[in-house]
Amino acid sequence: MNIRHYCVFDKKMYIGESITHPRLVKLKLALGKPQLLIYVICKASNNVDQLEICHSLILKQKYYKHNPVYVYGIAKGYREALDIIVKISDEASECNMPGQLLGYLQSASSAVKTAREG
Repeated sequence: MNIRHYCVFDKKMYIGESITHPRLVKLKLALGKPQLLIYVICKASNNVDQLEICHSLILKQKYYKHNPVYVYGIAKGYREALDIIVKISDEASECNMPGQLLGYLQSASSAVKTAREG
């Protein structure tokens, strides 16, 4: 039996303060189960933007079962998702990567992966 997931999570995923059970939320997102208040921060589907905030119900579409979205963060509510984007932006600026949110996230993710291998 081959289980297809609707999303793939970053190793250094940002989790909103209101998320009380992140493992359960991640499991439900991966399996395409509906969650009314959950928003995900993911890589933009177009080549113009870097990140986008999507309601978790969008991930229930069949398209995402065969083309899983890469999730960098989860939040309970749109405002909390915006706060996470601001936090990512601040961290990118501190690392001399202002305006390069996606580049910062990818470099942070690869640093976590390298640290685990080494």
